Amino acid sequence: MKQAREDRTVPVPLDGVLDLHQFRPAEVDDLVREYLRACRAAGVLQVRIIHGKGKGVLRRRVHAILRREVAVRAFGLAQDRSSWGATWVDLYPADVTPPAKAAPGVELTVSKAPFWYRLLQSIFLRK
Repeated sequence: MKQAREDRTVPVPLDGVLDLHQFRPAEVDDLVREYLRACRAAGVLQVRIIHGKGKGVLRRRVHAILRREVAVRAFGLAQDRSSWGATWVDLYPADVTPPAKAAPGVELTVSKAPFWYRLLQSIFLRK
């Protein structure tokens, strides 16, 4: 017989690195928002969100959240060896009032996955 899964609180340290591998996709939206708010309140203004490489579904979801978050100054794909498997986020300090976000239809400048990766996706995933 299968036991019901109890909801357990998972402690997440405020060290500026959020690894999403251990969370369910349904938890990601609220988790990212709350983590960014907690980091900003604690004075951690450079955050790294690890979403993995895969097909890019989680990356696109995280970037959509970041586009809507008012406290996000800028974000983009990591430029180190993790490349498109992680996103860096720069937050406004807690004592600064962030400017209003652009209209929902306006696309912000975010670095894309490398050309060769997009080419491979188009070949193998038929995108």
